[in-house]
Amino acid sequence: MNAVFVDSGAWLALADRRDKYHAAATAVYPQLLHQFPRLVTTNLVVAESFNLIRRRLGYEPGIRFLRSLRQSPRLTWVYANEPLELEAETILQEYADQDFSLVDAVSFAFMRQQEIAHVFGFDHHFQVMGFTLIGVG
Repeated sequence: MNAVFVDSGAWLALADRRDKYHAAATAVYPQLLHQFPRLVTTNLVVAESFNLIRRRLGYEPGIRFLRSLRQSPRLTWVYANEPLELEAETILQEYADQDFSLVDAVSFAFMRQQEIAHVFGFDHHFQVMGFTLIGVG
């Protein structure tokens, strides 16, 4: 699959000019769009991103974020289901020494299932799980 998974940190960095990763995210995003024909994220990442954007920037920027995702022809928005959540729980148990969130673990399970190796984001947990981060300088 020639796709890249987009994590909450990337969505937030693109939306918030004051975010510490904003410059890196906006610099790499055009290259990423050229390299990968498909962007993929989950409903859990979208929910987490909306909440972060709403808290930092306000309601209207949060709504604009949701609308922009819905309008993107390149984005696949996947809904977590019970098998993904069960696999995520297994990951959380196997990596009890890590502070993964459930959102992270569902993302890992989905990426494994779909054989997606690259993630646009800034969370080192993806590297712990063997994925390649795009966005980190």
